[in-house]
Amino acid sequence: MAKIAILGCGFGAALAALWCKSGHDVTAWTAFQDEIDAIKRDGESKKLLPGVKLPPEINFTADISAIRDCEILVFAIPSDFVRQTAQKAAQFISPNTILLSVGKGFERGTKKRQSEVISEVIPNNPIAVLTGPCHAEEVGRGVPTTVVCACNCGFQTSAYFIQDTLQSESLRIYLSDDVTGCELGGALKNIIALCCGIALGMGLGDNTIAAIMTRGLAEITRLSVALGARWQTFTGLAGVGDLIVTCTSELSRNHRAGKLIGGGLSAAETVEKVGTVEGYCSAKTALELAEMHSVEVPIIEQLCKILFEGVKPENALKALMSRPATHEKEKYWDCCEK
Repeated sequence: MAKIAILGCGFGAALAALWCKSGHDVTAWTAFQDEIDAIKRDGESKKLLPGVKLPPEINFTADISAIRDCEILVFAIPSDFVRQTAQKAAQFISPNTILLSVGKGFERGTKKRQSEVISEVIPNNPIAVLTGPCHAEEVGRGVPTTVVCACNCGFQTSAYFIQDTLQSESLRIYLSDDVTGCELGGALKNIIALCCGIALGMGLGDNTIAAIMTRGLAEITRLSVALGARWQTFTGLAGVGDLIVTCTSELSRNHRAGKLIGGGLSAAETVEKVGTVEGYCSAKTALELAEMHSVEVPIIEQLCKILFEGVKPENALKALMSRPATHEKEKYWDCCEK
């Protein structure tokens, strides 16, 4: 049994339920006392995880000092709040605590991945990333799920500890040392899922969705390799696996948000209605990174025009379909052969 503390009660609550049922001592923190009161009253988070029963043994708290002496500290916080949460938590973290980031996004302004932000604030602890195709609702219900845990080579002992400790009958954990690739796969797939949702909202079909996912994976791979990732990572759970689950399911917030935009709602109205939409937050950062590294990302570019310049989805689609004809190999596998 391990002592686990989780920051965030969205996806964090689902993980708390999973690991509590596996016999671990689990504390889940949120900054919002009313959220805790609602969970204790209802036995679930009706706002974020409706229908997922949360064991009463989980210690839900708004006191961040409760993370003290935990063996694994999980960051399950939206990307915009990772730095300030890490700053609050830093004074209570033990030297041997493993920091585990499960978020999928960039810090706006710095363009840093979440593990980079956490390790900048808390530099002396081992840090790992857990990512892959895992809807919170299904994780919380114990639906069989496979994910990948990525650690830098210097933290291999921590990676094996996470695998051995957190793996269960319903959660299988694979290991990787490509932290950059695993995090970029998780952040960038949200952007493509938003595009797929827009296509569905426009009334388009399976052919279009398949095209967006496939060409979107090419853009994810090209950009990520330029940023230091390995292309092989995107053939696995952190790449194509996470892309499939996010692009094709109503459980995906990015998917649902895209449908609203494709149906005529503005991006700003959609975010207000849906809440945190990581694909919306990440799209502009991804385009800026692509421009910095001279990487061609036409789907992401057109999405940004829809989100931030008021371009109609049908005009963005027309721009994509009328691009000059080319060879698929030159636009996808070239990054793999470097």
